[in-house]
Amino acid sequence: MTNSGGGAHIMVFPFPAQGHMIPLLDLTHQLATRGLTITILVTPKNLSLLNPLLSKNPSIQTLVLPFPSHPSIPPGVENLKDMPGNTFRAMIPALGELYYPVLHWFQTHPSPPVAILSDMFLGWTHHLASQLRIPRIVFSPSGALAMAVVYSLWRDLPFRDDPDDSNVPISFPKVPNSPTYPWWQLSPIFRSYVAGDPVSEFLRDGFLANVASWGMVFNSFSELEPVYLDHMRKDLGHDRVWAVGPLLPPVDDPLKPRGGSSSVAAVDVISWLDTCHDDSVVYACFGSQAVLRNKHMDELAAGLERSGVRFVWAVKEATSGHAGREYGRVPDGFEERVGGRGLVIRGWAPQVAILSHRAVGGFLTHCGWNSVLEGLIAGVPLLAWPLGADQFSNATLLVDQLRVAIRVCEGAETIPNSAELARAITELVGEKRSEKVRVMEVRRAALVAIKEGGSSFNDLDGLVKHLCGLSGK
Repeated sequence: MTNSGGGAHIMVFPFPAQGHMIPLLDLTHQLATRGLTITILVTPKNLSLLNPLLSKNPSIQTLVLPFPSHPSIPPGVENLKDMPGNTFRAMIPALGELYYPVLHWFQTHPSPPVAILSDMFLGWTHHLASQLRIPRIVFSPSGALAMAVVYSLWRDLPFRDDPDDSNVPISFPKVPNSPTYPWWQLSPIFRSYVAGDPVSEFLRDGFLANVASWGMVFNSFSELEPVYLDHMRKDLGHDRVWAVGPLLPPVDDPLKPRGGSSSVAAVDVISWLDTCHDDSVVYACFGSQAVLRNKHMDELAAGLERSGVRFVWAVKEATSGHAGREYGRVPDGFEERVGGRGLVIRGWAPQVAILSHRAVGGFLTHCGWNSVLEGLIAGVPLLAWPLGADQFSNATLLVDQLRVAIRVCEGAETIPNSAELARAITELVGEKRSEKVRVMEVRRAALVAIKEGGSSFNDLDGLVKHLCGLSGK
């Protein structure tokens, strides 16, 4: 392989879930524009997701390896969004089967990469990198607070005295501000841990391997969570921690689909928003993975209807994994009753373009980190309804510390009260609230961070210098 980028050759290995792939591919674009030569490891059915990136960056190559077979994963499924039910836990060890094919590729390549940059769910690549005697850098699509909590979990292995009590509080005294969460809000991967179980131990080893890795890159920025980034540097015992966010899509076409098909053309969504007053619309979306139960859908629809506020609601419909269960149905007659006041999108929504539209004055979100950053950089105050994973930690940061969000519900089982939801929606887009003032301050800080001379810009340059130093450049 020729080093057409002129800089170091690195391998990038994303985890095949939209919320993980998209920011790492955006980072890969940034690295390529800074002269690095990159090989992206991908499985066949995810190769098409790389097309926009590959068309812009001739220095990026691909290594396509078959997705390993696994008894819990149906043949042909290679991305988390297509997974039936809760097979996420199986995806991590399944990808671990790529260890020896990747090792063989490195050992037979005439000019192999000098480092591996891989997702946090691919901790086993640290052992691969150690065997190859090259650095492995962790990519975290989550923020530093969330990672601090996760790493405390896997190192300290807290337990609950009463295995039937899901509300047992688990505290994290080593993490700044000592956050505390009920057991049920902890990482579901951690809650499934059984000492001695091979899959559990593989998962734990992967998270501990992240801590042992050479460096770590966060899709965050120093001004957003400085205390937690500093904590991670102390925890890891070195300064090779780079906050390079918010990672944004290339600006050439903000309406280009990045997540699949949609029931409403992106241009039509923007045209509809163009007819609305400034800060008058609430955007509701729960990310690429979560499918709400119908009882939640009913209350959310009732809240939107009762609020009288204009809205765009992006709905993820049930997949084959939800067959026979009650998921993802918009209530009958809802769209007719709200008439021209609301827009329901089934499937992918152009979220960045929607949030940055002048008409959008609030964002009802599950607090997934990508959504959080997109809302913050658009200067839109948030209504927080964390559902799982790192979303409860993210809500802590947004609601309790930054105070740019209002908590309206918690958990995938909790059913919101439609009257309270309607009131929160109405108030959010009503008078100029303190959350709006603060979110605009965060927005300004984010925009400064990613400009030349800003903290994220400088961290990205620092990462590239380190990588180029590895190849003697």
